[in-house]
Amino acid sequence: MNYDVILIRYGELALKGKNRDQFEDALVRSVKSVLRSFFKVKVRRNYGRMYVELHGEDAYAVMERLKRVFGISSFSPTIQVDPDIETIKEKALELIRQLKPEPRTFRVVTRRADKRYPIPSMEVNRIVGTHILRALPAIKVDVHEPETIVNLEIRAEGTYISCETIPGPGGLPVGVSGKVLLLLSGGIDSPVAGWMMLKRGVTLEAIHFHSYPFTSERALQKVRDLAQKLTKWGGTVRLHVVPFTEIQTAIREKCPEDYLITIMRRFMMRVSERVAENTKAKALATGESLGQVASQTLESMDTINKVISIPILRPLIGMDKVDITDLSRKIDTYELSILPYEDCCTVFTPKNPVTRPKPYLAAKFEEALDVEALVEDAVARTVIEEITTKPKETTTDLF
Repeated sequence: MNYDVILIRYGELALKGKNRDQFEDALVRSVKSVLRSFFKVKVRRNYGRMYVELHGEDAYAVMERLKRVFGISSFSPTIQVDPDIETIKEKALELIRQLKPEPRTFRVVTRRADKRYPIPSMEVNRIVGTHILRALPAIKVDVHEPETIVNLEIRAEGTYISCETIPGPGGLPVGVSGKVLLLLSGGIDSPVAGWMMLKRGVTLEAIHFHSYPFTSERALQKVRDLAQKLTKWGGTVRLHVVPFTEIQTAIREKCPEDYLITIMRRFMMRVSERVAENTKAKALATGESLGQVASQTLESMDTINKVISIPILRPLIGMDKVDITDLSRKIDTYELSILPYEDCCTVFTPKNPVTRPKPYLAAKFEEALDVEALVEDAVARTVIEEITTKPKETTTDLF
C-alpha cells in the first residue's frame, strides 16, 4: 500500500498544560533527527497530532525509526483523502482490501475533530461500515474484538484513513528533563537503566571506570558498543572514560578486603559528581536493583551516597533480574552485555564483601588514602569519547 502520511499520537504530552508546546517542539526535533536520512519527508504538527508526510518515501522504513522515538504513544500509516463521504467510503474499502491476510471481522471508528463536518461520527461509521460489508461478503462487524479497526480522523487539516495502529515507546521526548550522567559498566543492568532514563526525557551522558591492564581493551570496547546501542534511542552519547587503576590499587593495598567494593563505589561517586558538575548534569543514574548484590543493600547505598550531594537516580530499584534481562533483550543490549569481558567491579570482588557497611567505618578506612588527590588525578585524566549512531564515527578528546 502506498501511504501518504504517518499520523503520530502522543499521550503523556497532552497532559502538560502550559508547557505542552515545549514538549511537542522537542518531539518534533526528535522525529526530524531520526528521519534525517529520508530527504523527502516533511514533519509538521497540529494540536494533539503530528504528521510525517512521506512524499514517496518507504512508510515501513520510516516507521521502524519512529518505534525508537520517546514521546510517541502510537502511530498509524494513513492515506489522506478529501472529506467527501463517497471518497472516504471508497478509500476505506481499498485500504481494508490491501490487508493480508484479509480480516474476518472489523469495525469503523471515526474521530470527528473538525466539528464543522456535517455528518456525525456515528453516521460516518454506519455509512462506511455498510459499504465495506456490501463489497466484502466474507467479512463481518465485531464491535468488541475486531481483527481490524478502520480508523477515520476528520480534522480541519485533513481526513486520514488507517487500518494499523503501532505502539510507540511512550515516555517523554529526549531533552526535556535535563541532563543525567549514567554510570555505565559492561553488565546487563546499567544500559537498561540508561534506556529508562532516556524514556523519561533526559539527555544522557555516560561515565565508565576502566582499570587497564586489569580490564582489557575489549572490555572498554564492549562499553562503547553498549553506549552506541543507546544512541539509537537518544542520539549522541558522550562517554567519559575514567582511568581507575591507581584508585583501585590504592584501595586494595590500604583498606580491609570486605570494604573494597564499598570504598571503590564511594570513589566512583566522587569522580562522577565532579564530571557531572563539569558537564552540567543534574543527577547521576545507576543500574542498581535493591538487594541484587552486596553493594545494593539499603545500608550499602546509604554508605555510598554519603560522599556526594548530587541526586542519584536508580530506575531499576524495584525490578528483579528476570525483568531487567527481558528488557535488555527488547532494547538489544543483552548479547553485548553477556560477552565475557570483566569490568573493574568484578576484577576486585572480595570473597566476603560487607553487606551492611557503616559510613563511619568506610570513612575511617579511607583515612589511609589521599582521597582528594586520587579523585583529582582521575578526573584530570578522564577522556571523552563522542559515541554516535554509527560506530565508526567515534571521536576522542581529553577532558
